[in-house]
Amino acid sequence: MKTWVDAKTGHKVVRVSDAPGNYALYFNYNAYTPNGDTMIFSTAQGIQAMDMKTWKIRPVLRRRGIRLLFAGHKTRSAYFAQGERSGGTVSIWAADIDTGRVRKIADVPAGSQIDTINADETLLAGQIALEQRELQPGTRGRDPKTDQAAYAANGPDGRPLPYAEAKEVRLNERLEAKIPMEIFTVNVKTGERRTIVKSTDWLNHLQFSPADPTLLMYCHEGPWHKVDRIWTVRTDGTQNTKIHARTMNMEIAGHEFWSPDGRTIWYDLQTPRGQDFWLAGYDVNTGKRRWYHLERNEWSVHYNVSDDGRLFSGDGGDPEMVAHAPDGKYMYLFRPHDIPDVAGIHADNAEALIAPGTFAAEKLVDMGKQDYKLEPNGRFSPDGRWLFFRANIEGAPAIYAVATEKAK
Repeated sequence: MKTWVDAKTGHKVVRVSDAPGNYALYFNYNAYTPNGDTMIFSTAQGIQAMDMKTWKIRPVLRRRGIRLLFAGHKTRSAYFAQGERSGGTVSIWAADIDTGRVRKIADVPAGSQIDTINADETLLAGQIALEQRELQPGTRGRDPKTDQAAYAANGPDGRPLPYAEAKEVRLNERLEAKIPMEIFTVNVKTGERRTIVKSTDWLNHLQFSPADPTLLMYCHEGPWHKVDRIWTVRTDGTQNTKIHARTMNMEIAGHEFWSPDGRTIWYDLQTPRGQDFWLAGYDVNTGKRRWYHLERNEWSVHYNVSDDGRLFSGDGGDPEMVAHAPDGKYMYLFRPHDIPDVAGIHADNAEALIAPGTFAAEKLVDMGKQDYKLEPNGRFSPDGRWLFFRANIEGAPAIYAVATEKAK
């Protein structure tokens, strides 16, 4: 492992792995064992485990051609998928993180995407489009969460669009194709598959609540200013609920994620797009909303929150992205501050209103050399002392960690 202190920020940075094919899980996928002592990631050789105390890395499973999915919430299992077989299926497996012993969970249809497992590890959830369509011609088989396609499209004047706008064109084309889709669950013990949502909208970004095994969050994918993105549904298909309702044209909300206690859904909110920036929270038990304001340079592709809810993170963005930030290429630490009522005087309906706040931002890592087609996808360590992310700041993609406290 290589370590250094970032010259601009004063924070210690560790290069965890630059092994070929390294992949740190997407920002909302669980990477830790239930007691937080081990983190999993993958390389071209298979699944790896890192001891969170010693930082020693060891192989869990040496097997090529697999896709690491997530760690279990209840058992010390690393779930993974193995590619399409002659029967037109993808097999889902679990590997014991300590012994490497594998067990098969189920076969799912080719083209399925298994995204999440529930809190008691009884159900997997996934989605499938009944017609496969690549977003960018020539990119079939690439995972947009980890291997960003080089989106290209022309504008109305026939000229090539910037990367970010070309991506919007391709997303809209996929949305307008109205391809029938299904969200389904898979029983971990029996392999039984059950459809809970059917739609010709584009369904994506499935995330079970970390606390409630019957509550699933998902999104309507597409250009964010066009779709009503964030939804929840019960595993029996009932209570299909929209979480955020747009109140102005060009308002966008997305890249939603759960707080570790399962109480709050957090998401990137812009009112309107590219102009005013918030990290918005929705309490699923009370319906209470809390919005934290960010400056333009602090907008991030993805945000995250520590286990204790006291710290938030952002992975920044380049000038071409939605915020068009002139100096936004950093890994950030955010400390939330609520805005109190002046002189303790409350509006009569204060409890029914959005509770506003601000973030005090601290720069953790200079990402000036980052090509943001590779999204960093920051995640906190269970104790909140480190933020793990993936970057190409040294050229090739690698997995890094940065200390949340400055080096002494």
